[in-house]
Amino acid sequence: MAEEGTVPEDIGVVYDRFFPRVYNYMRYRAADRETADDLTSQVFEKVLAKLGSFKPERGPFEAWLFAVARNVVNDHYRGFGWRRWLSLDAVADRPARESPPDAALVKDESLRSLQAALGRLDGREREILGLKFGAGLTNRAIAAMEALSESNVGVVVFRALKKLREELKGEAA
Repeated sequence: MAEEGTVPEDIGVVYDRFFPRVYNYMRYRAADRETADDLTSQVFEKVLAKLGSFKPERGPFEAWLFAVARNVVNDHYRGFGWRRWLSLDAVADRPARESPPDAALVKDESLRSLQAALGRLDGREREILGLKFGAGLTNRAIAAMEALSESNVGVVVFRALKKLREELKGEAA
């Protein structure tokens, strides 16, 4: 791939390098696997169409690509309401390692609890956690996308995770 921050010459290289992370971000944000597939395809279609609009002086390519991904999600769910944006149902249908049947029940209950706790976070916290853990972006890349300082992103992640921990402890008690 081209140097960091420059426009890649080959969309195939972009696809090979970023597909797993874009798809994971979409699985984190989409209601189901099919929607994640469609949204991921739309991201790479838009990237191909808009590759010439990437400006390295405005930030790294990765941040630009995930801004496109975020916009695709926002466009898709506009009008659906935020609860459809963050569905962990898709996580439940990922292939799992062999585990005892009761472990599957515990996992299902845990996913429902986590989904409910995530639903109680505000939109900014959900978005930043989605970029951090769904897309695997660094705090620096998220900061560039969200017009925040890197340290502010870290604080939002820390506080959101603390809220999730407290919510989940409260449900377990």
